[in-house]
Amino acid sequence: MTTTRPANPPAVPAPPFRLPDIPERHPDDMTSVDNLHQYGAIANVIQYLGNPDTTIVSAEHYIVPGPAYVAGESRYPDLLVAFDADPGAYKARNGYVVSEQGKPPDFVLEVASRRTASDDLEGKKDYYERLGVGEYWLFDSEGEFYRFTLRGYRLEGGRYEPILVDEISPGVFQGYSVALNLNLRAADAYLGWHDPHTEEHIPTLTTETARAESAEARAESAEARAESAETQVKELEAEIRRLRAGG
Repeated sequence: MTTTRPANPPAVPAPPFRLPDIPERHPDDMTSVDNLHQYGAIANVIQYLGNPDTTIVSAEHYIVPGPAYVAGESRYPDLLVAFDADPGAYKARNGYVVSEQGKPPDFVLEVASRRTASDDLEGKKDYYERLGVGEYWLFDSEGEFYRFTLRGYRLEGGRYEPILVDEISPGVFQGYSVALNLNLRAADAYLGWHDPHTEEHIPTLTTETARAESAEARAESAEARAESAETQVKELEAEIRRLRAGG
């Protein structure tokens, strides 16, 4: 008598890996919230760069070289920009996996805080350089923790080289990001994003609202002028009819 061996149960696919959330922010680290989120800087950059299907503009998620997450070594920036990337994979993995995206991010930015400043200047800089991140920028609204206000590095030959940052007027510092084709300008404790051709700040909710209100006001003024002209024409026609009737 032969015994039929039971078929092997179908293998259950392993769930796709997902990077952990970043640690809860310490109050001393909330400067990035003040400088990037409160003033809508990230939203402004997202709107300006466009192409949401292939462009990632995000913040505070890990960047790792591959699926393996190494606690204590992996870093997360205050702002990340990656072109020709897969936002869906970024969302699914809860972070940026270089091997999956096929390229490192093009731009990262760190905002100074008391607890992270030393790591921003050394550990994170070395980490992003090893990953091949195209540009690394640091911003300190008061120059208190970095001992400077704005600094940038561009990857050249596998090494970070300083980006020229000029003091374009007293207390106003500016450097050009090739990755974003924007000038980063630090002034009055605020980091601004300026078009290098027009020198104007990229559109923001405030400026777009003001522009819309101005356009609406101009339209209303033009409509009022048209109505006034129409009234004058009618009055003139009535006067002509009166004169003809009297003649």
